[in-house]
Formats: sequence, structure tokens, C-alpha cells
Amino acid sequence: MNEYIRLQTADKMYRFVVSFSALLALAAANTTQVSQCQHTQAPLPSNTYIQGCTSPPCALPQLQDAIVDMEFVAPRDMTSMRTLATAYLRVGLVNLPIPYDLGANSETCNHLTNASCPVAAGQTLGYTLRMFIEAFFPVGTEVTVEFRIVDQSNAPVVCVRVPIRIVSP
Repeated sequence: MNEYIRLQTADKMYRFVVSFSALLALAAANTTQVSQCQHTQAPLPSNTYIQGCTSPPCALPQLQDAIVDMEFVAPRDMTSMRTLATAYLRVGLVNLPIPYDLGANSETCNHLTNASCPVAAGQTLGYTLRMFIEAFFPVGTEVTVEFRIVDQSNAPVVCVRVPIRIVSP
């Protein structure tokens, strides 16, 4: 009888380990390796996933939307937020900052997936950013982009930095 109980316990433990490992693999598959911003003092989101990219440089097709999903915790009460993007183009020894206008997609509150503004401090927020890759970015261009979210007083909320490469549509 004890042998039967021991086998049942071992079987349950094995199933738990396999299930837990599968969940970790699934979570890792939906995470893009991003780094801390160099030009803005803001924390990283708890999770960032650039669709189709887990390991930079991320290949983003020209004339299509790049889709960036983030999850972060509101650091304070906020009535509104904006997303700003800056591409850093390496020219010799200098990184030339090029602000990228996100248009209507810069209104962060309009693209929260699980909440709406105003938001409360400590609230976990899901956010999806769509950034259209314009034709004036030639195929083969490699830049590092910083996406930063700021609140109504322009105080940083979160920021991510990721290398990208523009590819054919």
C-alpha cells in the first residue's frame, strides 16, 4: 500500500514539474529581451513582448505595424499617459536621436488592454502599442529604439530600449 501511495505522489510531482516547465517556456516565448533606457531614468516594464521577436535585434517589416505589448505597474495615480519613441541612429561614434511620431498611437490610455485612465498607484496595466514602420526607413536600417511612457506631468513611468532592423514587407 505504501508503495502505491509513493508512486501516486511521484506521478503527481512529475506532472507538476512538467506543467510548471511548460508554463515557464510559454512565458519566456512571449517575452522580448529589452534593456534599461540610457536616456531616461525609468524602470523597465514587468514584461515586454515585441510580436515576432524574442531576441533582438528585432526584425520589423517596413510598411507594417510593429506591435509592442507591455505589462507594468502604475507607480502613482495618473490621469493620462503618453508614449514617446526615439530611434538612435549610429553615425560614426555618435548616436543621433531621431524622435518618432506615433500619432494617435501615442495616447497610452487609449491602448490599455485591461484598464482605462485614470489609473491608481499599484494597478497592473496591460498596454499594446502599434508603431507603423514608414517607407522612409530603408530596408536594412539598424537602430536602437527607446519607448518611454510618461504621465500627465511628463514624469517617466516605464521605458524600454531595444535594437531593431527594418526588413522587407
